[in-house]
Amino acid sequence: MQQFSIIQRILAWSVHLFTASGLLAGFMSILAINNEDWRSAMLWLFLALFIDGIDGTFARLFKVKEVLPSVDGKMIDYVVDFINYALIPAYFFFMADLVPGVGGLFMAFLMLLVAAVYYGKDGMVSADMHFVGFPVLWNLIIFVLMFVLTLSPIGNMIVIVVFSILHFVPIKFAYPSRAIRFKNLTLAISFCSLVFGFWAIWIFPQREGWLSGVILAGLAYYMSLALYETYGMRRS
Repeated sequence: MQQFSIIQRILAWSVHLFTASGLLAGFMSILAINNEDWRSAMLWLFLALFIDGIDGTFARLFKVKEVLPSVDGKMIDYVVDFINYALIPAYFFFMADLVPGVGGLFMAFLMLLVAAVYYGKDGMVSADMHFVGFPVLWNLIIFVLMFVLTLSPIGNMIVIVVFSILHFVPIKFAYPSRAIRFKNLTLAISFCSLVFGFWAIWIFPQREGWLSGVILAGLAYYMSLALYETYGMRRS
């Protein structure tokens, strides 16, 4: 049995704590939502997204599974992700009144129920590192509805219903940090999307048409890639 040094163990524990720190960003987002500080709330969720995007790289770099086999980092990640990608965005949606009244409450309920069922689904991530069905990324949907688009309450409701259905349509969505095809392009677009997304949040409540267009183009790339990975690869 391989022995690991104290430094290796400290580094491995540090990675788990780094993953868990996404909860702290989520908690700060809740406080901002309570104060109706939508910009700060989304910036904290973006920080949580950034942490989630790089913690796996550190985990592989420091061989966390081998050094701490009794600690399930994937389970820590699932807990943090559910809170930051489902629970807090649903609360954000309701408190921001994107669909007024009881309709907004039902939409928040739908987001939470769909997310919970999706997490319990076998094969949520495919063997070739794709999410099967639209992944639980309600933070992204709320970002678009709040900071990119200006839809009516009915329009916002339709978006929530459509993406709730897409959770269970067997389309393969790229896992950016583990993608096999077009990895460099996907990572580059992901990075640019984060930068432009941060910009859109920073200037809120002002909106720039060209900025919204660039962000939507990035999302269109992911949808096009998902359709290609699902249907294009089957025909080739």
